[in-house]
Amino acid sequence: MSQLDKFRDSLALYRRHGWRLARALMTTETLAELRGGEEGAGSETRFEGVEPQESDLDAMWLSRASAGGREAWELRLVADSPYALFELFEPDEAEEDREDVRREMEARMRETMNAER
Repeated sequence: MSQLDKFRDSLALYRRHGWRLARALMTTETLAELRGGEEGAGSETRFEGVEPQESDLDAMWLSRASAGGREAWELRLVADSPYALFELFEPDEAEEDREDVRREMEARMRETMNAER
């Protein structure tokens, strides 16, 4: 199964449970696959309506509304062995604070992936 197929399959599962794709992180190899190979590397490409960010991880940020006006965010690694980190944000939490937490979650995921190698 291609890496993009893994992205699509994971996203389909999350969407069935009310999640929406907020961001996509893709390795150079996955971005090349998305763009149709090296010859398409210069073309502007989106994945499911989201502009992917180049990263050392293949992962998706997903979000959905939660009880009490809160917002749930999950960072889902797109790999053969599924792995995810979850955070619940309060409605009055500043976006800058939320972004700090999301950066910390990405760092934790990288640490976990590096420890497994």
